[in-house]
Amino acid sequence: MEREQIRPASAADVPAVKAVTDAAYHPYVERIGVVPQLMEADHAADVAEGKVFVTGGPGREVAGLVVVEAQADHLFLDSIAVHPDAHGTGVGRRLLRFVDAHARALGLTEVRLYTNAMMWENQKIYPKYGYEVVERRVDGPYDRVHYRKRLI
Repeated sequence: MEREQIRPASAADVPAVKAVTDAAYHPYVERIGVVPQLMEADHAADVAEGKVFVTGGPGREVAGLVVVEAQADHLFLDSIAVHPDAHGTGVGRRLLRFVDAHARALGLTEVRLYTNAMMWENQKIYPKYGYEVVERRVDGPYDRVHYRKRLI
């Protein structure tokens, strides 16, 4: 797969989707004290429902992915995961641009997401890409910061 291509994940990609998700989120387990919900997701079901898009990167067929779900008034970015081997190579930036374009193609004018409050790195990244904090809310064992990005 060409590095720049972002495509819908196929059933054959499910093991790589799980591996990239686990590699991306595992470092947070100790910090937040629970397994991130995304590591326990039903990746096969998400792929089958057309929610997962993947891209390659240095030495990897799948170096990053997004899981998105169209709602009536926004696109929900459930997960963005980049394998640690691909950090700093533009994979995450490319995926975030794709999410914006995908939302626009669906006729949606807003993207929403949340991140765990203990994932400080994400709270520095999202505002750089136009996301604004909407609220902070505790959902069960998860302390989450909710964001939105209005698309022009």
